[in-house]
Amino acid sequence: MSETSDTPVVLTEQIDGVQIVTINRPESRNAVNSATAEAIAAAMDELDNRSDLVAGIITGAGKGFCAGMDLKAFLAGERPSVPGRGFAGIVERPPDKPLIAAVEGHAIAGGFEIVLACDLIVASEEAVFGLPEVKRGLVAAGGGLLRLHERVPYHLAVEWALTGELIPARSAHEAHLINRLTAAGQARDTALELARTVACNGPLAVRATKEIIRASGDWPSDEAFGRQQKISEPVRSSADAREGALAFKEKRAPRWQGK
Repeated sequence: MSETSDTPVVLTEQIDGVQIVTINRPESRNAVNSATAEAIAAAMDELDNRSDLVAGIITGAGKGFCAGMDLKAFLAGERPSVPGRGFAGIVERPPDKPLIAAVEGHAIAGGFEIVLACDLIVASEEAVFGLPEVKRGLVAAGGGLLRLHERVPYHLAVEWALTGELIPARSAHEAHLINRLTAAGQARDTALELARTVACNGPLAVRATKEIIRASGDWPSDEAFGRQQKISEPVRSSADAREGALAFKEKRAPRWQGK
């Protein structure tokens, strides 16, 4: 079905503490225009602000994940970027809570940069990744060049970025870029299974754990434990920490309150 003004460009649903965000422009290969960027940013804000949501998934409708920026919209004067969050409402400031990319089909250019802004990646065997900007005389400035060399070996990242060649899912999995490789059509379900596992844990602990992992890369070694303590101590002193210990003692599932 063709996109109309009544068709939401982004769909959201909540399942078991997981926010599922679907880019819903399959007729445009889920390319990102301004409306899409704003809707994704709003979904990320909702994920961060709702205490009942612990983790998120971002995926694409139809046969592909995302083809990057909508060039037709760009030529019409649109800039699919949101102040504070960047391109697609996500690449400069991803959510504070864990986010999983569920990839079917192509995730190229800005689409791959959305994937790289996520914490975990689930992809089908038919998924394809790439930063082809150099083939068009452009630079992948949506975070791809900043993040790729942190996710795969340096020389491999440089090869992928400088050649602009497409990367099959199996090659990305062999490079440990992908957490789960699935059969075609199974990426979303597998991502939801993974997200549910995350969402079963203490929400304060999950958020703090992501913050420490993401922030600690450039911490001076003599300050690392002190900086970590500032993030971890409020969690250690929380009602949820006591509940986790009590649930373990009583051999039952914890009842998290997020405080």
